[in-house]
Amino acid sequence: MRTVLVVLFEGVQSLDVTGPLEVFQGGELHAPGSYRIRTASLDGAAVRTSSGLTVVPDQALTASATPHTLLVPGGRGTRDPAPDLVAWLREHGPRAERLVSVCTGAILLAEAGLLDGRRATTHWAYCDKLARDHPSVEVDPDPIYVRDGRVATSAGVTAGIDLALALVEEDLGREFALGIARHLVVFLRRPGNQAQFSAQLAAQTARREPLREVQLGAPPTPLRQWGRITEHPGGDLSVETLAARARLSPRHFARAFQAETGMTPGRYVDRVRLEHARRLLEDTSDGVEEISRACGYGTPEAMRRAFVKALGTAPAEYRRRFRPASAPTH
Repeated sequence: MRTVLVVLFEGVQSLDVTGPLEVFQGGELHAPGSYRIRTASLDGAAVRTSSGLTVVPDQALTASATPHTLLVPGGRGTRDPAPDLVAWLREHGPRAERLVSVCTGAILLAEAGLLDGRRATTHWAYCDKLARDHPSVEVDPDPIYVRDGRVATSAGVTAGIDLALALVEEDLGREFALGIARHLVVFLRRPGNQAQFSAQLAAQTARREPLREVQLGAPPTPLRQWGRITEHPGGDLSVETLAARARLSPRHFARAFQAETGMTPGRYVDRVRLEHARRLLEDTSDGVEEISRACGYGTPEAMRRAFVKALGTAPAEYRRRFRPASAPTH
């Protein structure tokens, strides 16, 4: 049996606590005897979460034995952490077999010196702060979670569920994790190196209508059936073609698109194509060659290079790892 101890404190983010707890509790329900789950605050007193919910812990941290998995959530309470809490983490964190943070819980781990020399992530809005305040930590702002040995850190809020599912899969196997994901009506598909934002969320929305139509699309008319980039990733999405759609010169279009979205047209198209290819690998049984054409890569080798560069894995391996057993077949 693996003991999971969740640290509570004033101003903790409630979903950082309950999301992973539901996952681990699901593991216990699917495989009784797998997990013993406990929550603890410094003195065992109830805490008020950032959303106003009051949570009563099982015990005090001072009376807690070293757990297998020590989970530290985030929330407003990490902005000015209690010194006694940081001291407790500094003393007990190294003893846990697995040290996990959700969202800005990574800041507490860093304050306790538990991320020194390690790669880590946190909520995108706090990555710069984590890197600035703790230069010995290698902060990666992009992934939804990062594993570095026995330490695992995740991005904001719901990413804690993704990380918890990955840990349950590691402990109990893929089928158990899939069962929990289905019960919670969430996807067991997001690998840790998936970006915190999709291409559409990562890029700002262009202000000018011609650029916005190229980026986000507009209702088709009898004279214009061409839709947004995301709907036609396999089409001709060269700067010249996109500029013509926006009724601008290629140079003016490229400059304006980057200025208004924060991303070059090529980078935006690359992200959209990668996301579309991933969805097809996860949700269909289409062949890699067919998917590479549908997503604008042209050849399987071009798609393979894009996957290895962005995700560190080839399309076939990505499908093997992240396509659920219930995916449709043709």
